[in-house]
Amino acid sequence: MSAFPSIEQYQQSANYAEVGEYKIAYWTAQDETAAKSEAPWIVMIHGFPSAAWDWHGQWKTLRKDYRLLSFDLLGFGLSDKPHVHNYSLLEQADVIEALLGQLGIKQCHILCHDYGDSVAQELLTRHFDKLTSVDIQSVCYLNGGLFADYHRPLLTQKLLKSPIGPFIARFMSQRSLQQSFSKIFGPNSQPKASHIDVLYGLLEHKQGRRVLPCLLTYIDERKVHNLRWINAMQHTQVAQCFINGVHDPISGQHMLTQFNILLPQATTHALDVGHYPQLEAPKKVTALYQAFVRVNS
Repeated sequence: MSAFPSIEQYQQSANYAEVGEYKIAYWTAQDETAAKSEAPWIVMIHGFPSAAWDWHGQWKTLRKDYRLLSFDLLGFGLSDKPHVHNYSLLEQADVIEALLGQLGIKQCHILCHDYGDSVAQELLTRHFDKLTSVDIQSVCYLNGGLFADYHRPLLTQKLLKSPIGPFIARFMSQRSLQQSFSKIFGPNSQPKASHIDVLYGLLEHKQGRRVLPCLLTYIDERKVHNLRWINAMQHTQVAQCFINGVHDPISGQHMLTQFNILLPQATTHALDVGHYPQLEAPKKVTALYQAFVRVNS
């Protein structure tokens, strides 16, 4: 994955793994120094409705000292997008465990965002309950619905999740994606047109718009598993960090405030950006994450 990959570069650099009956696109990186030293693995889990492409701003720097793995979750990006499918956060965690097993990764740090936060919470809970063979060394969350009662979805998300969701998805356009992203990015860190070009292209890949209503069941799933996840977060020995863009209307300052109440010992950072810190302030996020993971490796 290059510093700013086009869709063509993104596709050309992708690897594919068979997980069950589906193909999952993934990327790995390790510079010579990291490979020789058997450096720790960092697993990056993206959010909704985007893809592993979101991490390109961290990829070049982190690969110097760590071995990296990122992937497009089932239903996203270049991975398979079955249309008639009961998408589940638990299934996504199963997919990640299977992929880690295929790649021989037994221990890792997790860096996650949005939808990926919920998948990471499930993985952390399995780790706490000793239901996984993956040894999680740390988890760093970016903006996401960590606590279901404090998540504030956009009207667009509510409509896509409703019975008229398939109709709404059919008429989604690049312009409507731009408008939605403008609402959730910070006032001084608005989305670049080039970013929207790529993310919309990945959304369109394999007719991805039509699965959006199915993917949005994660909002209800968060409520079901909320107490399990919070219990694990509060009692695990795994180091946790929250890097939060406070201008995010979905999971900004209000989510950070609740995080500090429930996990006062965890590391937190408030940034003057919105819902996508890794795109809005890539250098700052990378530096903060490097400092956190260095201490916990």
